[in-house]
Amino acid sequence: MEQRTVPYPKGGIMKKLGFGLMRLPLLNAEDAGSVDFTELEKMIDTFLERGFTYFDTAWMYCNGKSEEAAKRALVDRYPRDRFTLTTKLPAYMLKKEEDREWLFNEQLRRTGAGYFDYYWLHNVNSESLQTFEGLHCFDFILEKKKQGLVKHVGFSFHDEPKVLDEVLTRHPEMEYVQIQLNYLDWDSLGVQSHGCYDVAERHGKPVIVMEPVKGGTLAKVPSEVEEMFRVADPNMSVPSWAIRFAASHKNIFMVLSGMSNMEQLLDNTGYMQDFVPLTEDELGMMHWAAATINKTIAIPCTGCSYCTVNCPKNIAIPRYFSLYNIELQEDPSKGWTPQPEYYEHLNRSFGKASDCLKCGRCEAVCPQHLPIRKHLEDVAKLFEQGIRA
Repeated sequence: MEQRTVPYPKGGIMKKLGFGLMRLPLLNAEDAGSVDFTELEKMIDTFLERGFTYFDTAWMYCNGKSEEAAKRALVDRYPRDRFTLTTKLPAYMLKKEEDREWLFNEQLRRTGAGYFDYYWLHNVNSESLQTFEGLHCFDFILEKKKQGLVKHVGFSFHDEPKVLDEVLTRHPEMEYVQIQLNYLDWDSLGVQSHGCYDVAERHGKPVIVMEPVKGGTLAKVPSEVEEMFRVADPNMSVPSWAIRFAASHKNIFMVLSGMSNMEQLLDNTGYMQDFVPLTEDELGMMHWAAATINKTIAIPCTGCSYCTVNCPKNIAIPRYFSLYNIELQEDPSKGWTPQPEYYEHLNRSFGKASDCLKCGRCEAVCPQHLPIRKHLEDVAKLFEQGIRA
């Protein structure tokens, strides 16, 4: 395949927007692995042409197809020095030290990248930390850096600030930290974006942001919040405020956005090409927006789908939660709503919420620490029994 050429970023400075390869354009909305490569290649071409270079993938994304999608749509089509690529070592795949090597080599094969510009330990938390430390994974990725197979090392993180402080204290050799950060979770007691950001800054570690739009939640906000954004700047989209909020903090190295269509990519790259941080007044406005939105969300799921990977009943947990949130936001006097029909349609391909075995595998890997089993009971009551909370 003939390789394409793109210019280097203006001034040689990496722009702050990264292409998250978790939510890609699909041929079949029911199959996260059915990547629409025609659309994806156009999106990658545009992303690079506009001077952006950072791509983020992982073993489990897109039903395990994301790394291979990166090879086909990016690596095979562009010179290696025209983009930067990140992937991650998943704890749930590690049972013994030998697993580290074959997983890493398989990721090299899947991506065809030759080396990784950034390589993270995936989803470090108080539980997975025991696996990563027990199998000497911090040392492993440092060794890969010495071998020239990795340029920079770090980890993605889903836990409380206290745990992050412990990890960085024990492993100061880690160069970057990837955390969930958005204006809805900034002061959240569950995610604690602000606290984690402060810990990373105190340890002198640049931050990569994931979930800046909270899995699409911050792309569809209450009408009073949308109107406030429109008055503040009618040229800016609703999700732009979320991404710019994240990028406006001084210790942010990169903000990842999972872009699933060209419209989203054009919007994101448009305002991030020559990024201007939010003003103090605008940052204050975002805190009011968060307080308003928090009143309307029943289940703060980001749709990462970690919970579905090992679900024994193949329950479409994030999709059911999304339908549940939308249904609760409907006016009860409206009568018919489409969400129950969407739920029934999904039941043809996935287990029902009531099929949950209560095994807890989903909650063990949920980055948001949600009581998923309890929420599935609520979903079942609403859509299977017609009982509204």
